[in-house]
Amino acid sequence: MLKEMDFPLSREYRSNTEREPIEFYLSAFSNSTHLDLLLGYFSFAAISVLSLGFAKFLANGGKMRVIANDILSIRDKEILVLASEPDRIEGLVDLTDIKKINFSLDEYGKHFFECIAWLISKKRIEIVLVRPKNKKGISHPKSGVFYDSEGKVGFKASSNFTAYGMLENMEELSAFLGWDKTDSARIEETEKYFENIFSNKSEDVEYVEIEDVKTMIKEEYGDKELDELLKDGKALLSKKLKSYSSKKTTNLIIKIEEEIERILRNPRFPYSEGPREYQRIAFQNWKNNNQQGLFAMATGTGKTITSLNCLLEIYKKTGYYKALILVPTITLVNQWGNECKKFNFTSIVKVCSKSRWKNDFASILTREKLFPTEQVSFVVISTYASFSRLNIFAELNLLPPKTLLIADECHNMGSSRLLKLLPKVNCKRRIGLSATPERQFDEEGTKQIFTFFNSEENYTYEFSMELAINGNIENNISPVLSRYFYYPHLVSLTECEMKDYIELSLKISKFYKSDSDSFSNSPILTALLLARKRIIHKAINKIAVFRDILTEQYKKKGSLKYTLVYVPEGTDPNDYFETDPYSEIDVEINDNYTVYLIDVFTRTVKEVDKRITAKKFISGTNDKEYILEQFSKGEIDVLTSMKCLDEGIDVPRSELAIFCASTGNPRQFVQRRGRILRKHKDKQFAYIHDLVVVPEVNPNKENFNMERSMLKKELERVNNFALLSENSSHTISVLLDTMNYYSLNLYQND
Repeated sequence: MLKEMDFPLSREYRSNTEREPIEFYLSAFSNSTHLDLLLGYFSFAAISVLSLGFAKFLANGGKMRVIANDILSIRDKEILVLASEPDRIEGLVDLTDIKKINFSLDEYGKHFFECIAWLISKKRIEIVLVRPKNKKGISHPKSGVFYDSEGKVGFKASSNFTAYGMLENMEELSAFLGWDKTDSARIEETEKYFENIFSNKSEDVEYVEIEDVKTMIKEEYGDKELDELLKDGKALLSKKLKSYSSKKTTNLIIKIEEEIERILRNPRFPYSEGPREYQRIAFQNWKNNNQQGLFAMATGTGKTITSLNCLLEIYKKTGYYKALILVPTITLVNQWGNECKKFNFTSIVKVCSKSRWKNDFASILTREKLFPTEQVSFVVISTYASFSRLNIFAELNLLPPKTLLIADECHNMGSSRLLKLLPKVNCKRRIGLSATPERQFDEEGTKQIFTFFNSEENYTYEFSMELAINGNIENNISPVLSRYFYYPHLVSLTECEMKDYIELSLKISKFYKSDSDSFSNSPILTALLLARKRIIHKAINKIAVFRDILTEQYKKKGSLKYTLVYVPEGTDPNDYFETDPYSEIDVEINDNYTVYLIDVFTRTVKEVDKRITAKKFISGTNDKEYILEQFSKGEIDVLTSMKCLDEGIDVPRSELAIFCASTGNPRQFVQRRGRILRKHKDKQFAYIHDLVVVPEVNPNKENFNMERSMLKKELERVNNFALLSENSSHTISVLLDTMNYYSLNLYQND
């Protein structure tokens, strides 16, 4: 904090004394979170000096506003020569020629511009370039104000930010402390002068376009993450240590090095801007709910980050982090492991069929027993499949009660196998994550999940799809998902398919109870529903419609890059009745026809143009992370999948999705839509094409009312997609005839 800085009693800093100006800059950068800086001209040597401590300022969450004099031409330089001694003008930086100055920078100068580029990329720096009006002189103020959450410190220097100004003889700097009444008035004067120029109101200067300069800096230097900048900054401080004779300055450099090392070692939020407002609210709600709760958050809204932030807050309060994370698949074990590393969490143990985890896990238990008074930290990530095995559950349940249990896609916990274990779970801190926590057709399982997470009455935190797309200005919530266009495509059954479909429907109608709009529970009914569902899944006309969509998109864009295709599964009992999902693989291929289907759809993609690259993303696919990386880079154009991309897999670069599998499971279509809507800097909109099979049943047939009821449920999915789309009226035009035929209203329940 600025109040903790060691200021001279005189608040004066002079070169070649024990209190050098460089000491002030180093200490102020390291203890502040905001800087308003008035620059004159500055040199390569000055940039090298300013680079020291700059990365620490970034790690503080630092923001800058800069007013700088531009150096644009030989004419400008001639004016400078008239205004000052020629030898003091050597090495001036032309801010409009970034590529040229790159060749002249030393490692300190490069680090300085890398930090500036990082601030630009994070939108945490604003720069105003000025030149004196009428070329009558050079504007070179040399002052500024450092801020933190509790105070501010201003300064005025007798020099420009040049090598002479900062390092040579008899240069002075005066500091003004915001908590001192006399100094406070001087700071206010500096602030007023700064705001007058920064707000484009000054009549004494001409304003120079800056956006191109910022773009060039970002492109030339903007490829490093904060950790890299901190490591570079620490190394540069170490190299510079011997250059200063002042004991105060050398001690300060050592202190900053130690602080950077601590930042690099300790857990922290992975993004310098800190948690978003809704993530703070989610934590507070969870804390107020006895550190338990359900987070019902739309796919793509950052459920992982939100829950890990709760773990981080525990660490900030207690000095330890202990977590047991449950996920559906091995792919997600690895993905969660990577997210934990971003938080700087260590001691990560992965429990699944493909890892040797027992020794590492035993080490955690041993440390807990041997050092009960010390703060032992760890993260254990397990698949549900492993967690549900009684012998493994017995071991994992030895973790201390203060361990935070995070259940990703927590609807999985409502299976009969896990429900028996829930009362025995030792972890008292709990978070359940899902876009759709409720289990379809399983009221009892849903109830027990909500009870386990202490959320019987309400979700602990809810982030809806509508909020994720539109945001909420009043609550300071920015949109986190892309806006999208939705295109339903009607698919008809062939004559043969329709015949089989009607035959099955008539049998199914015997189990339909019109008074309650429900079905009698029967294994025979289940078999009939599955058989009829296979007809919908396998509808041969889907291929032709699919091909037409691809061809049209390819003609329009000249490419099919960043396309996801959800292929029909063939047989899928989960569309009707959820079963125990205890397999660590991403999807089960249930029959030979399913294998055939995904081959057909993948081949159809390649037939559009031989240059298109398509890859199946299914159970048994090796190197899934590498495939997703290739897809994000555009090296693979199209991914065809069934369920592998349903739960938690991150594919932000996807722009076009084609849903060829009709699904009555709301979880699937919610997850699939969220998958395609993840934001990416190069994606303006997402585009969703949905193949909807609508059989036309004779109104006079006994199964008509049942078909109407079931179609209404199908249209709920279509309605869900259409309402939030950019082109909702298009859906009405496509389905108008069908809705009239069945006397249905897309936007009203009846």
